[in-house]
Amino acid sequence: MTPAEIVSTELADAATELRARDEPFVFATIVRTAGATSARPGAKALIGADGTILHGFLGGGCTRGAVKRAALAAIESGEPQLVSVAPEDLLTEMGVAPGAEADGVTYARNGCPSRGTIDIFIEPCLPMPQLFVLGASPVAEALAELAPHFHWSVSQDMSDAASAEPRAIIVATQGNGDLDALRSALKRNPAHVAFVGSKRKFETLAIKLTKEGFAAEVSARVSAPAGLDIGAVTPEEIALSILAELIMVRRKGAADREAPA
Repeated sequence: MTPAEIVSTELADAATELRARDEPFVFATIVRTAGATSARPGAKALIGADGTILHGFLGGGCTRGAVKRAALAAIESGEPQLVSVAPEDLLTEMGVAPGAEADGVTYARNGCPSRGTIDIFIEPCLPMPQLFVLGASPVAEALAELAPHFHWSVSQDMSDAASAEPRAIIVATQGNGDLDALRSALKRNPAHVAFVGSKRKFETLAIKLTKEGFAAEVSARVSAPAGLDIGAVTPEEIALSILAELIMVRRKGAADREAPA
């Protein structure tokens, strides 16, 4: 289902434009109201990365601060939020304080004279993580073809990296410029770097990188050989094993962000 099928043309066009610019944003939908409120269930809004309402209407200033906080939290965590804006006496009756979270709901105080309650669902829409696949090998081609199906934005040209922040770089040059590709990858300092080739081959290359001035711990961050050990043989199987590792790294990163300090 496309945004145009769920929201107004104006909101859908704005969302499409933000996606094209790889900017994070939030869809906010009022799912329930009680008492006197200026907005009604089903009302929607598009919220930018800074928490500003770009399009749509969610009521007056009573909800604006709570929605902004929830939108920023959703963009930071990548997880949806449900926020309930209610009068303080109702929150007291429920035994929750403004800002508290209980059973998946974050509560906020409604200080407006209307004293209504508005429940708003906040859904983040984040850019796909950037994956650079270096090389023109069969594994590189298979990975570039498969990765978008697993929600990766793929580029095979490092010149595209001038303004991008790559989440992962896979060096799949396989004997055609391995050292140059590793240099380029490590200079970009992505969250994950992997080398398609044997562990012994990478160790030889790592020694050369260290002699060139790369810190030993930098090259130690490279996953070599790339991918999880699933007994892969064909280029497509190797690409699948690399994607499995990328998924594992991405999910682990999300879990680490959610873990209590």
